[in-house]
Amino acid sequence: MIRSIIQDMRSRSHRVVQDLSSMEEDSALSELISDDGLRQSCWAQMPQELLREVLIRIEASEAAWPPRKSVVACAGVCRSWRHITKEIVKTPELSAKLTFPISVKQPGPREHLLQCFIRRNRSTQTYYLYLSLSNTLSEDGKFLLAARKCRRPTCTDYIISLHADDMSKGSNTYVGKLRSNFLGTKFTIYDGQPPHARAKITKSRSTRLVNLKQVAPKVPTGNYPVAHISYELNVLGSRGPRRMNCIMDSLPASAIEPGGVAPTQTEFSLSNADMFPTFPFFRSRSNRVDNSLSGPLANQKDGVLVLKNKAPRWHEQLQCWCLNFHGRVTIASVKNFQLVASPENGPAGPEHDKIILQFGKVGKDLFTMDYRYPISAFQAFAICLSSFDTKIACE
Repeated sequence: MIRSIIQDMRSRSHRVVQDLSSMEEDSALSELISDDGLRQSCWAQMPQELLREVLIRIEASEAAWPPRKSVVACAGVCRSWRHITKEIVKTPELSAKLTFPISVKQPGPREHLLQCFIRRNRSTQTYYLYLSLSNTLSEDGKFLLAARKCRRPTCTDYIISLHADDMSKGSNTYVGKLRSNFLGTKFTIYDGQPPHARAKITKSRSTRLVNLKQVAPKVPTGNYPVAHISYELNVLGSRGPRRMNCIMDSLPASAIEPGGVAPTQTEFSLSNADMFPTFPFFRSRSNRVDNSLSGPLANQKDGVLVLKNKAPRWHEQLQCWCLNFHGRVTIASVKNFQLVASPENGPAGPEHDKIILQFGKVGKDLFTMDYRYPISAFQAFAICLSSFDTKIACE
């Protein structure tokens, strides 16, 4: 029965997608979503208890991509399906799964590293982040994010987008950017929407470009600084990795402790929701800052989280500095690194030994990226992009 429901749901979702794609105005889309004819479909009238049981089984059985697209399709069938699917699908912190686009802005799993990889295109200066679907990197993964390098007279920007072919600041697919100084030693990560309730926007020309398409003034879209990355002169010379220091302005230091909480974005602002006209799951009539965020960074006495690169060990047989990537990195490179929490506000504990982010080379233009709580895929991707940038003062 469940299989027939899935097949019928996919067929109906496909018809809904075709209908919605022909709508150009938000008002027309809203009328279509609330239209009685759409809600009175056979599946929309299912008893709530039965519908919930069906969706729970679908969510549990379709645990990996590409079959997991059935879960996404469920959210696009009708309003009742959407609400229940939203309740069933857990955040990556709890489920270790990336299901909806907002998942890339939410902290990763607590118990283990979530495995991803990055493909670099040298000719177009673009970078693509994928979720690993298997232990081998020979197959294509699930696309998550893309970034394009933009050189400027005094700095370099990496524009990060949810769309593989649309990486512009004025686009609705814009989610943030990474900006470096002229020397490539200091970087700032900007989020396209508030990472927590007290976040302050940075006014710039790019902010004005993004706001051209803003439709929700209560959730201003722009540039919110969420992290600062600095690279120091490598005291180990050419034989050791770069020295990194990441100040995560949007994450409290207590987030790495047992029971610690990190701010979690639960939905995109309305200006970003225009990216998903086919799935009304991503739309909300009320997108206030306090509704789209949880775990605000407010009144934190212990400061913000600081990450530093893990120090390598000297290997006597190989006569080089080494880090244990547990088979995830196969090619030596100055870009390779592992980040752990820095005990800035007290003695180091076992939580400071856990690797929060690791990045390394496995091919000419292929790199692995593994991350965990409390950082998100977006933050991890931006940090890794800083490693690609040329560092005049460090090399």
